[in-house]
Amino acid sequence: MALQERTRDTAPIAVPDTTAEWRGGSIRAQLWVLTGRQIRSMYGDTRLALFSLLQPLIMLLLLSEIFGSMANRDDFPHGVRYIDYLVPALLVTTGIGSAQGAGVGLVKDMDNGIVARFRVLPTRLPLVLVARSLADLLRVFTELLVLLACGTVFFGFRPSGGVLGTAAALLLTVFVIWSLIWCFIALAAWLRSVEVMSSIAVLVMFPLMFASSAFVPLKGLPEWLQVVAKVNPVTYAVDGSRRLALGWDLGLGVVGALGTSAVLLALAGFVAAKCFQRAPNA
Repeated sequence: MALQERTRDTAPIAVPDTTAEWRGGSIRAQLWVLTGRQIRSMYGDTRLALFSLLQPLIMLLLLSEIFGSMANRDDFPHGVRYIDYLVPALLVTTGIGSAQGAGVGLVKDMDNGIVARFRVLPTRLPLVLVARSLADLLRVFTELLVLLACGTVFFGFRPSGGVLGTAAALLLTVFVIWSLIWCFIALAAWLRSVEVMSSIAVLVMFPLMFASSAFVPLKGLPEWLQVVAKVNPVTYAVDGSRRLALGWDLGLGVVGALGTSAVLLALAGFVAAKCFQRAPNA
């Protein structure tokens, strides 16, 4: 009996294996969860979501009234109503204004500790950036759909390219804006400052929008501004979107917009991933 008790007391105690690797879910599962989290946080405040949808509508109303009176000038394409000329450009400019929110949102996630939590979890860090880009792309896509719907119902937007041309213009715009979203994400991962990001967004957004062919043809701009507009990438994106919506020949606008966006997407994605891997205080 004593021998049995001694054997029982000296029996080895099972120790849990602490060397086992803590594995996360698959890439698909992690991306799904991270994107869903971004979407829920993005639309958690319905007031903010409502204001983001109202902003492009206000721009449509103001710009159609301000520049609409110039639609009869010889510089404008013959037989094209100004609303049909304006809406494809507003798709691009609205997306540019919304894309900067991706960078600001990422910096806020860094500041409030959410990214720090992801760093200690078995999460593939680049997927955090991909999820951010997809969630913001969905937000921009929703805004563009609302803009097209209101332009059609309330302003009589009827481009000669029809539904297919408008859909093609929308898809081109979405791809262009996705590359810009990644540019702002890369800047956010590098700078890590909401104030600097907001200043850069304002400094870049307005020259890109107004020093282009978005609201008036290039011929209607001063000569010095025409030079700037011809090298402005927004001009190519607007021209490509407009050509698709109006059923014109594709020209260099569509090819230039796709090529430039693809290069920006690759470069910005690489820079964003490298900068995001840095330590928080590095």
